[in-house]
Amino acid sequence: MAKDSDISWKKDHPSAFFSNSVQKANRAVKQAMSHPEEMAVEHAFNAISRAEKAYINAEQHNEHMDAVPQNKEQLDLMKQQLNEVQGIVKKQ
Repeated sequence: MAKDSDISWKKDHPSAFFSNSVQKANRAVKQAMSHPEEMAVEHAFNAISRAEKAYINAEQHNEHMDAVPQNKEQLDLMKQQLNEVQGIVKKQ
C-alpha cells in the first residue's frame, strides 16, 4: 500500500487515531475484567496510556469533532473500571 504523504496517517488524522486507540484500550480493559490477571491489567494500562497520548495529540491539533469528547468520556470510564480490576488482582 503506497503512502500519500511522508507524514503518517496518525499525524494526518489525530481524531481517527484517538478513536482507534480508545477501541483498542476498550478491548484490553474488557479482557482484564474477564480475566483479572496482572499481565492483562498491565496491558490495559498501557493501552489506556497510549489512548491518553492520542487524546492530547487530537486536542493539540484542535480536533473538535463529536467523536473526540465521546471517546474521552469512554476513556475515563475505562480507567475507573481498570482501577477496580487492579484492586481485585492485588487482593489475589
